[in-house]
Amino acid sequence: MTSLISIDNLAKTYDGGFQALKGVSMTIEKGEIIALLGPNGAGKTTMISIICGISQATSGTVTVEGDDIVRDYRKTRARIGLVPQELTTDQFETVHATVTYSRGLFGKRPKPEHIEWVLKELSLWEKRNEKVGTLSGGMKRRLLIAKALAHEPDILFLDEPSAGVDVSLRKDMWNTVRKLRESGVTIILTTHYIEEAEEMADRIAVINKGEIIIVEEKAELMRKLGKKEITLTLGEPLDAIPQSVSDYNLALSDDGKRLTYSFMTTSERTGLTRLLTTLADEGIRFSDVDTRQSSLEDIFVSLVEENA
Repeated sequence: MTSLISIDNLAKTYDGGFQALKGVSMTIEKGEIIALLGPNGAGKTTMISIICGISQATSGTVTVEGDDIVRDYRKTRARIGLVPQELTTDQFETVHATVTYSRGLFGKRPKPEHIEWVLKELSLWEKRNEKVGTLSGGMKRRLLIAKALAHEPDILFLDEPSAGVDVSLRKDMWNTVRKLRESGVTIILTTHYIEEAEEMADRIAVINKGEIIIVEEKAELMRKLGKKEITLTLGEPLDAIPQSVSDYNLALSDDGKRLTYSFMTTSERTGLTRLLTTLADEGIRFSDVDTRQSSLEDIFVSLVEENA
């Protein structure tokens, strides 16, 4: 892939001294979906606001294919669509009119066929003549996406796009986002729904306390940092873990009926065969085996806790 957005040593300090961003550096590749994960107050929205020209950085630079977002503001901003968290739009305007108006704000010529395509893709076409104020919360969220796409940007920022949206609408939006990526749009999303990132993203960036902890391809991140757990349901409860297997990463349930073995997925040798053999030699039998792989949420939580 080719670098589309380059972020170099980006910092933001608000009045009062709070550092929202502390020298963030990363690149966003053309044609990818990248998820920016982090707890509340981590700096996600601040970072997006700076890239989109809503807020000014204290220091550092951001370029879009070499064009500086400050020096070349009009050029770079015209390439970017932003879907904000807040549901702010004209309540008394019709759906069609407010999306058309958003296109005009960027000096684009009228293109009714594009507005129609956007509204149909987001299941808003049947609502096109209704007032914005009559829409449900989920439909208003879709409308924000439609407004962001009105001027045909090739970069789309989605700041918590699924907030307040039910599961069915959320999955419809995922499909729309995938179609946009297939058409060449680069997508950056922040989300509290870890399954959203796990489902959609090519790469994951984790930010905490204004600093990027890690940027990695999703599959590689889960391979590197993932754990696997094997839980044995025992035939007879144990009072304690036998000394013969004390060097394994084992946990015994409070009732003594389940023994859980954890190991890194990158381990060449899991030691599982030797563990089971040793347990058998100890006369410990089990009636069931359950295997669990770390989810992206597990990895995210552990990364944030490590950098707390």
